Amino acid sequence: MTTGRDDDALTWDGDDDPTLDIGAAAEREPAPEPDPTADPAPEAPAQAPVLPKGYTAVGRGSETVAARSAADAASVDGSISDVAIDAAPAPAPEARSLGNGTLVALGVLGGIYALYAIGWLIGGLRLQGRAQYLVLDVMYQGSLWLAVLAPVLWFATTFLLTRRSRAWVRFAWLAVGVIVLLPWPFVMIGAIGQ
Repeated sequence: MTTGRDDDALTWDGDDDPTLDIGAAAEREPAPEPDPTADPAPEAPAQAPVLPKGYTAVGRGSETVAARSAADAASVDGSISDVAIDAAPAPAPEARSLGNGTLVALGVLGGIYALYAIGWLIGGLRLQGRAQYLVLDVMYQGSLWLAVLAPVLWFATTFLLTRRSRAWVRFAWLAVGVIVLLPWPFVMIGAIGQ
């Protein structure tokens, strides 16, 4: 048979559990009063914890832990060259996360570039009958697929080359691509043009 306290783990009643009330426990048990005649014990200086070799401290106060670990290891080993490398790793470049607006704008521009690729394909296939008199079929097929891949390549190249740049630089290059890569065969002839 279980008691009521055992069932509390399966319920949510809030934070009014008497075992969690630290302030009430402190009020019930008065703190012992210090003896005025006793000599005060000398307080030991607070020492930062020492990390084993190969571990790195992170977070608030990690600088003091790393410096303390380096000093202790140097006194044990007699050399600080190995420890200095482990204790103070080179700071990694901070990766900037994209904001919500940036992600939405990149999604919209990615959709525009995908529509451009589809527009180049449809427009290029509509012109294929007329172009057979001007150029060889192999030349036309090569240029058609380069035109279809151009928006995708522009988007991917711009995204990769402007990773470390400011957001406006990336969007400026993507806007240039929207203007330059406009699928003119689709615009001029359309999907059902003659």
